Amino acid sequence: MTSAHFEPSSMNSPPRWPYCGHDATRDDPVGCRGIHVAGYTACLAHLAVTDRAAYLATLTPGAAIDHRGTPFTTDLLAQLLSGLNDPSTHKPRIGPARFDAAFFAGDASFDEAIFTGDARFREVAFTGNAQFSNVIFSGLSLFNESAFTGDASFRGASFTGLAVFRGAKFTRRAWFDQASFSSPGVTFNGARFETESHPGTLHCDGGVALDGAVFGAPVMVWIAARWVSCVRTQWVSTATLYLRHAEVDLRNAVVEHPVTIAAHPTPFPLTGRRHETGLRDLDPGVRVTSVSGVDAAHLVLQDIDLSVCQFAGAIHLDQLRVDGWCTFAGSPASAGWYRLFPWRWSRRRTLVEEHHWRAQPGRAAIGVRGHGYPTPPGEHPWPFVRAWARGWVPPPEGITALQPAALAALYRQMRKSLEDGKNEPDAADFYYGEMEMRRHDTTRPVAERALLTAYWALSGYGLRATRALAWLVLAMSASVVALMLWGLPAKTPEPETTGRQTGPNITLTTDTPAPANPTGPWAERITGQRFEEALRVVINSVVFRSSDQDLTTAGTYTEMASRFTEPILLGLAALAIRGRVKR
Repeated sequence: MTSAHFEPSSMNSPPRWPYCGHDATRDDPVGCRGIHVAGYTACLAHLAVTDRAAYLATLTPGAAIDHRGTPFTTDLLAQLLSGLNDPSTHKPRIGPARFDAAFFAGDASFDEAIFTGDARFREVAFTGNAQFSNVIFSGLSLFNESAFTGDASFRGASFTGLAVFRGAKFTRRAWFDQASFSSPGVTFNGARFETESHPGTLHCDGGVALDGAVFGAPVMVWIAARWVSCVRTQWVSTATLYLRHAEVDLRNAVVEHPVTIAAHPTPFPLTGRRHETGLRDLDPGVRVTSVSGVDAAHLVLQDIDLSVCQFAGAIHLDQLRVDGWCTFAGSPASAGWYRLFPWRWSRRRTLVEEHHWRAQPGRAAIGVRGHGYPTPPGEHPWPFVRAWARGWVPPPEGITALQPAALAALYRQMRKSLEDGKNEPDAADFYYGEMEMRRHDTTRPVAERALLTAYWALSGYGLRATRALAWLVLAMSASVVALMLWGLPAKTPEPETTGRQTGPNITLTTDTPAPANPTGPWAERITGQRFEEALRVVINSVVFRSSDQDLTTAGTYTEMASRFTEPILLGLAALAIRGRVKR
């Protein structure tokens, strides 16, 4: 009889099923934990040769099997699968299968097998290579807490039901190239990949869960899925994830070495679009939903949609690398009235945390009356409708909106990240957001907030050229009008020369009288000639030049004010243009 030496599990308690008990000793009073073969008092490994042959002869393709805790050799497994071989396909066809806590000594090959029911491999130990290439799992497939000491190959495997590798340990290479997972997906929560892994291309109609997984060596993986969860995932070495269609959650992930999350614009090589039939209704782009709790010093995001990404709670955001075409949330393109003044939101890139803050019910006083906006259950309709009508997105349930001081710090770090990446135009938008949050921060001194408000109103913090130019035109127009009405004299004063003779000496004195203030109705002072003279004075004031124009006292002070304010406004407009065209 060929049997495998079974290594006892770490616990000495007997299993829940009727077990073999072969080779029990004082140190291991339980002995073999293999479940009894139906009709016998021993497991498959310890049956007599004739009894085993009789049992194997009863097997038919698609039969249900239960060999929990059984120790297998390569030869014994081959005998079992031979009894389940389907003559029409020449492949093993297995019904509901239970191999929980089984022990496979040497290589275990299930290549091209078809599991028509649930396949349970929980807490299984594979000491050699585990081969599941091109296997079809029609039901639930469980590999919880299993240990793969050799290579584990699931190349081309097809999982129709949920696939669970929770807590599995891959000591050597793990291959999942061309594996496909139907909804709801596959979970590797708590799994450990201890050496360099080559998962390859995974296609999943549902999601891929990597929560708590540990990658102890470099890894590169291609995933097409609806979502990828990397909550508390730990990358001890470098990693690259090429994704399609997916929403990615990176909360509290541990990034010890460079990790790149990149969107792949075209179907993966070798996979082809034929394997993405379950994802065709989705955009191929990738969206990261959160990096909260992540040390972003080694994180690289490339061609990622960050419009809903929550950055609050992440550290070293200033060292985050944002490469390629990454998009952020935008401010709403809406307009309305605030008290008696019209307003509109200028388009800029924002963080979603600003949306959450601005959409708070207490901040919904400004806005346009919404029409046709549904009200979520439990929400007061009027403030929410007004907030939503403005286009600001409220926070999801369970998320608390940050205060302006915290938002300013987020914007400051993200601005530094973009500036280090030479993305000056987009960094300018985050500078705008930082200044906005400082302006709304009630913990700052009133004088500072007043100064920031003036800076915002005049030029949008030096980033809105149109606003600065509008104020410049308005200031110049006011100066022109003031000069026409009060600044230009009624007529140009003519020099007068007077003389005095003292003996043979004659003294001549030439003096110009003070300009006379204009008189008469205002309509008579507004003429084409006076407009041209006033405009010349104002234009010269903008460029710090004197017009040498005779002015009244009121005109002199008007020119002084013009020479002080208008060059500043011109400089702010130039600064705003520079911020948009700077490389």
